[in-house]
Amino acid sequence: MKKRIKGLAGIALATLSAWAMGADALQVRSMAASCAGCHGTSGVAQQGMESLAGQSKEDLLKKMLDFKTGKKPATLMHQLSKGYSDEQLEQLASYFAALKK
Repeated sequence: MKKRIKGLAGIALATLSAWAMGADALQVRSMAASCAGCHGTSGVAQQGMESLAGQSKEDLLKKMLDFKTGKKPATLMHQLSKGYSDEQLEQLASYFAALKK
């Protein structure tokens, strides 16, 4: 009986973990959608704007953090980046780095 309860508890925890990871992925994808106006759907921008898809996570994160701190000048990005935590910017960098150019 104890083994069965432990087994069920393990299954429940695994299910909750998978659900939480899926929710995070949807949240990151939702945040990334707000970038599409300038950087294109799936991170591939129109001419004149920077494509984000396929850039290295480290480069993307550095740029976004530099916008946030004011180290890198911008017209809009310095304001937008301040609306995200450093963790969220890292998640966005990972998301765009994983996309194909």
